[in-house]
Parts: sequence; C-alpha cells; structure tokens
Amino acid sequence: MPGTRAARRTREEVDATLQVAKLDAAELLPTAHCLAFGLGAHGGAGDVCLLELEPALCQQLEAGRSLVIRGDKEEQAVLCSKDKTYDLKVADTSNMLLFIPGCKTPDQLKMEESPCNIVHTEIFGFSNNYWELRRCRPRLKKLKKLLMGNTYEGPDSPKEKDSKCSKYTTEDLLDQIQASEEEIMTQLEVLKACVIGGYWRILEFDYEMKLLNHITQLVDSESWSFSKVPLNICLQELGPLEPEEMIEHCLKCYGKKYVDEGEVYFELSADKICRATAQLLLQNAVKFNLAEFQEVWQQSVPEGMTTSLEQLKGLALVDRNSRPEIIFLLKVEDLPEGNQERFNSLFSLREKWTEEDIAPYIQDLCGEKQTIGSLLTKYARSSMQNGIKVYNSRRPIS
Repeated sequence: MPGTRAARRTREEVDATLQVAKLDAAELLPTAHCLAFGLGAHGGAGDVCLLELEPALCQQLEAGRSLVIRGDKEEQAVLCSKDKTYDLKVADTSNMLLFIPGCKTPDQLKMEESPCNIVHTEIFGFSNNYWELRRCRPRLKKLKKLLMGNTYEGPDSPKEKDSKCSKYTTEDLLDQIQASEEEIMTQLEVLKACVIGGYWRILEFDYEMKLLNHITQLVDSESWSFSKVPLNICLQELGPLEPEEMIEHCLKCYGKKYVDEGEVYFELSADKICRATAQLLLQNAVKFNLAEFQEVWQQSVPEGMTTSLEQLKGLALVDRNSRPEIIFLLKVEDLPEGNQERFNSLFSLREKWTEEDIAPYIQDLCGEKQTIGSLLTKYARSSMQNGIKVYNSRRPIS
C-alpha cells in the first residue's frame, strides 16, 4: 500500500482500503505493510542494479569471496567467480521491484514475540529490471592472441632487448581476459606458457622444439628410459646450452614429474612428442601426401616411439577422398570460439564430415550438459553416404 512519508495509516484506514478493494482481511496474512517513499529515498531505476545469483554464488559472497565483472567496452560483459564464467544480461520485469531495507518476511514476523498487525516501511529505491546470469564457456581466444604477439625465442633473441614488445603479468591477464582465474590458469597450462621475468610468455614453437631436441638427444646418448629422465643431470648437461628454467619447463610440457628416492624425474609422453614432431613437419606444408608423411614422421621421432594418427586429433586433418590421400594442419585453437561461427568455418572447409573427423574440432564447445551428438543435432543435418553417416550444414555456407 504505497503512501507518503507523512501518512502513517491506522488499522482502521487499512481495513477501509481493503473493503474498497473488495478483499477479505480474513483471507490475508495478519500483518499489513504500509509502503512510503521517504524524503531521502534514492536509488531509482538505473541507480541501483539487482543481481540474481544461484545459491552456490551466494555462498561464495557470504564466505568473503569476490565476483568480478570483466570485459572491454566492445565486449559483452561477463561475471566471473574464482572458477566459473557467466554471461551477464539484463532481464526486464513487468512488476516494479522495490528496495526495502530491513523488510521482514511473513515467516520472520511469525517468529516475533509481539508481532504488529501494521508495519510502516520506507522504500529505499526501485527497479524495473535485474541482471541474470547464465553459465558460459570462458572466452580464452584473446589470451593466446595477446601472448602470441611477443613469443619467447630464447634469452639472446633481439626481441628481449626491445622494450616496446607487449608483456603481460597475471594481473594484466585477469584484467583483459573474460574468464575466471582458474580457467585462465588452466588455459595458460594448455598453451604451455610460463613466467619469465614476471611476465607470462609462450615459447616460439621452433625454440620449444629446439629445447625438446636437446632433451631427446641427451636421453638417447645416455641410454635413459623415457619414463625416467633425471632432472638434475638434464640441467647439468644442458644448462650451458639453454637457461635451466627453460629446460625444466620443457620437461614439464612433455612429461610428468615425480620423485623417486629423493631424486626428481620426468616420465616423457610419447604421444606429446610425436604430436609436436608432426606439427613441425606439417607447419611448412600446405598439404602433405599422407603415406609419405607417415613414413617421414615415424623416422623423425625418437627411437622406440610409435606414431599414430590418433595422436593428431584437433591438430591435423586427413582428406581420404583425395587421390592420393593427404593430410594438413588444422588446429582447433585457431577456429572461432562461437558455436555457429565454428560450424560455419568447418563446413566452409569441408562440406560433409563424419562424426569421427569433426568431434575433435567441436569437443571444446560442449557445455556442462551438452554432448557432441546434441551439438551436431542443433547445428548440422545428417545423411548417409556410402553407408556412413555424415553431417553437413543446416544453412547455406557462402
């Protein structure tokens, strides 16, 4: 029952208002709230924003954690917790929402020892909309773009003496990337980034392969097992050639660290080394005869490792319809982030895809409750071709 600050209604006036409205007081809760805009009331539409939070986010705020809104002027704002990212959108409501400090719910009023049957309440402000959150994928493509602008080529590279080259601290990335801190740190690990002089850097691929080659040659010359490469000896032998922190970083990128009898060892991954070697071979060729590539690839990896096309998912694509069959570089991280844009890009590259071929290029688009099958159902149509199910675009691709 809105009113003015000066008007403090009596119970008789409230009952008279109910009678005019043809409402039976017996059918209502006993306590009536008389609402009034106070003389000092502020917080009108646009001055205050309401945010609808799921219980888990409310608990984080109550525990003293922060939620951060991220985005440049040209970007759609997102809200980030410590480990999740949410789209932040304005939702209009047909009912005016009133801000009432200290307002008590019916359940709270019932708990009072001497409940009042009339409460005079001052309105602080109002709004006709609120912000709603929807869980979304972190927008991480910009992260690689920033770091690739100044890759690390070694301590003696001329770039390291150029003060104009852009460098980014953790705080810089948290300020510019639309993702939670945990999602950003996970992606930095995926990108094989490391901190050099306080700044996050991605190693130039050729320099990364140079480090890896030093390590694999040392493993071969010492007749070590790839499952037990000692850190200390690697640093002693290779330290004069490259910075020790770079040798250790390369071991971390291509292996798993463990301790045995007080000594630190790395178990190197054959799949990761074979994949990197394939990228090195493919990056300078537009297309590569598949049979020839497989032969050269196997000859290029360290002795004892076996190459397999399974190692190249999301990195390279095989065209089995061409004669002879060919393979070419196609990295999933180079494709658009948006769902429709991703499918448009893939279908412009190839009209029809098998699920096996397209899966590595859309796996990262799956949300918490999405599957590759549900994505294909939404963005593609299926048909049979020579007894094999294939997928093509639902819309014309120019």
